[in-house]
Parts: sequence; C-alpha cells; structure tokens
Amino acid sequence: MLVDSHVNLHGEKYEDDLDEVLARAHEAGIGAMLAISDQLSSQPAIQAISSAHEHIWHSVGVHPHHAKDYPELTAAELIELARQSEAVGIGECGLDLYYEYSKLSDQEPVFQAHIEAAQELQLPLIIHTRNADDQMQGMLSEADQVKPLPLLMHCYTSGMSLAQKALELGAYISFSGILTFRKADDVRAIADMVPLDRLLIETDCPYLAPVPHRGRRCEPAHVVHVADKLAELKNVTPEEIARVTTDNFFRLFSKADRSKALVT
Repeated sequence: MLVDSHVNLHGEKYEDDLDEVLARAHEAGIGAMLAISDQLSSQPAIQAISSAHEHIWHSVGVHPHHAKDYPELTAAELIELARQSEAVGIGECGLDLYYEYSKLSDQEPVFQAHIEAAQELQLPLIIHTRNADDQMQGMLSEADQVKPLPLLMHCYTSGMSLAQKALELGAYISFSGILTFRKADDVRAIADMVPLDRLLIETDCPYLAPVPHRGRRCEPAHVVHVADKLAELKNVTPEEIARVTTDNFFRLFSKADRSKALVT
C-alpha cells in the first residue's frame, strides 16, 4: 500500500470526475490520502470529501499565499476548527517568498498561529516553504525552544541546510513528482540524504505531475512514480519504499486510523 500524504481534491480540477480519480488511485495501490486545507473557506468542501471516504483524512490551515486574507487568524481559531472537524494535521502553512502573493509581514503572524495551534494539539505542522530558508529555520528553531512539535516539510524543494535543521528538530520530509524532473538534481540529493524513517511521498495533486505524466493534471495514482524514483535513489525496492513511507505516515499522523485504509 502507498499513501499520498498531500492531495488537493476540492475545487474545479476534480469536480467532474472525482470518483473516477479515486478509483484509479485504488487500482494503483494507494490506500490512504491526506486532503490538505489551503484556506478556511475551503473547509466545508474538504471535510465533505474526507467524511465520504474513510481512507481520506484532512487538515486545517491557511496556505501562505492566502495569509493576507486572514490577518486576524489566531491559534485558538485553528484549534477549535481542528477539534470540531477531527483534523489530523495543521496546515498547509508556512512562508513563500517566491510568489509573495502575501507580504512576509502578513505571512509570519499567520504561520505563528499555526505553530501555536500545532504545539497545543500536538498535531503535525504541514509546512510549505519556498525561498524563505533563513526565516523558516529561525521560526522553527524558536518554536522548538518553546515546545517541540511534530513537523512535516511538504513537497521539499528548499536547501540542504534547512533540511538538515528540520531533521534535527525531528521533522519528516516529503517529496513529490519533482523528484522525477530532469533538472531536479538538488532535490534528489536531499531525498538521498534523508533517512528512510523520515521520508514521506505525495503528489500535491492536481499540481506537479511526475514523469511520464508531466504537463497534465496530476492525480493520486501518480504517487507510484514518486515511490519508484525514491526507490531508485535509495537503492531499495519499490515495496520497501511503500512499506516505510506508509509506516512513517501513520507514525507521524497518529490520529489517522490505519485500519480505515483501503486494502489494495
């Protein structure tokens, strides 16, 4: 069994064929998924998908792109939403200085609210970070001094130094279809460095379709190609990657009931 640890199934990309997408995922051996929150206004749609499928869990959070839209967001609000909806993680949240759809001054307090919510609930903090290595390392180091918390560096494309620091803080690191891209040698080098017991895989669908599907809509079934590339990098079998990444997912997201995963 494989787990796709980061899917974006709500919204127009899948509104016409979600059932078929999920059937293809099952056929490909994907037994569990984590539906990710991009903003609080998406929660009803995300929770509806999660509620309809026992093997799909969900998170609560605000992507840094949308930080400007939630200037008053508090940890207490995130905590209440997570408890009410039985979320298994906090995020996707973090810092993005590549697109900067929200100013850093808007992103930092929103990210801090997520940190404090995850600390209180001891739920994994699902982190998006792009072109913000120094700022991210600083905020995570400061948070760890207050109260350690479970961390997941999602769809990792940042530098080696931040990856090493995150591992020191106990983080897991997840890789997407970017691993298969021709020019992604830096990402592959970091994946090769991360210990097997800290690795997760994802699609981040509908984005970042791996080779041989690049340029098309991504879907959870494609996580098979991420697992195969990771097995190649680690010089282990795809079955070993499936085993360890599935074990890692359920260890990190301990509120996700493994018995609900589909038999594949």
